[in-house]
Amino acid sequence: MNAPAGNTVKPRDLRPAFVEVPRELQRMARIHQPADAEPPILTGPVRDAVHRWLIEIQCEEELQQVGLAPRRTGIFAGPPGCGKTTLAHHLAARLGVALVEVNLQQTRSQYIGESGRNIDTLFSICREHHQKMVLFVDEIDAMAATRTNDGQGGSREANAIVVALMSQIDHYPGMMIAATNMADNIDPALWRRFGIQLEIGMPDADSRYAILARYLAPYTLPEQDIDILCDVTIGATPALLRNLMEGIKRDIVLSQKFGSEGDAVTVIGRVAAALQPHANSDLPPLWHDFPAAARRLKQMSWPPGR
Repeated sequence: MNAPAGNTVKPRDLRPAFVEVPRELQRMARIHQPADAEPPILTGPVRDAVHRWLIEIQCEEELQQVGLAPRRTGIFAGPPGCGKTTLAHHLAARLGVALVEVNLQQTRSQYIGESGRNIDTLFSICREHHQKMVLFVDEIDAMAATRTNDGQGGSREANAIVVALMSQIDHYPGMMIAATNMADNIDPALWRRFGIQLEIGMPDADSRYAILARYLAPYTLPEQDIDILCDVTIGATPALLRNLMEGIKRDIVLSQKFGSEGDAVTVIGRVAAALQPHANSDLPPLWHDFPAAARRLKQMSWPPGR
C-alpha cells in the first residue's frame, strides 16, 4: 500500500505564528497557537468536507451575492482519540487565529442559575475577541443533553443550560466548533445549531498507513512492513497509533542503552503491553489476538532504518 498523496489537509504558511489572547480567556481555556498546529490525517469524505468548508469561509462575498453566508459553526463527533481537537486546531491555524479550547463541564456550578451565568460570561468575552480565535467547546454533551420534562429541579437547571447555549450559539459572531464523544446524547435542537456536522470516525487503511509512517519518523520501514502494521492495528484510533509508534521509537533508543534489542515481535509486543485501547472501543488485532498478530510481525524486517 502506498502512502496516499493528499491524505492530509495541507496548511498554508501559518501567519501569524502567535496570537495574543486576553488573560481572562487564558484563565478559562486552553490556548492553541497557530504555529503549534499539525496537519490532520483524514479519511477521504472528511478531508473533502473540511476542504470545502475552508473554501466556503474564503468565499464570503460570493455567497453574499446569492443571499448566503459561510457556515461558521461545526460539531465534530467521534470516539475519543480520533483527532477532533487536532482537526479544530488545524482549521484555526489555516485561518490564522488561535484555537480557544473550553470544557463546559468546568463552568458547571452547584448553585441554581450560576452555570448559565458562567456560560454567559464565557461567551461575552469570546464575542469581544472573536476575530482572534476559533472557539472550541470540547465534550459539549456534558452540558447539552436532551431536555427532559420530569419536573425535577436538576432537570430544569439542565434544560435552562441547553436553552442558554442555543441562544449564545445563535448570536455568536465568530467561528465556533464543538466536539462530542456521545452525539446521541445531545439535544436535537442544539445539534441543529451547527451548520457543519462531521463524524470523525476510525482511520481507514490509507489513513493508518499515513499515521504510522508519520510517527515512526525519523525511522523508516519498507512499505510492506508498514502494511503489516496497518493490518494488525485495524480499529485503532489515531491517538493509539501515535502512541504505538512513539513507544517503538522510545524502546529502540532505550534498548540500545540497556543492550536489550529484540526482533519486531518482542519490541512491538513490549510496547503494546504498556498501551491499552479505550475501554469503549473494539480491540485491534494487536491487542485482541496477539499470537495471530505476532505471526504477521515475524515477517517484518527489523530494526527500522534511519
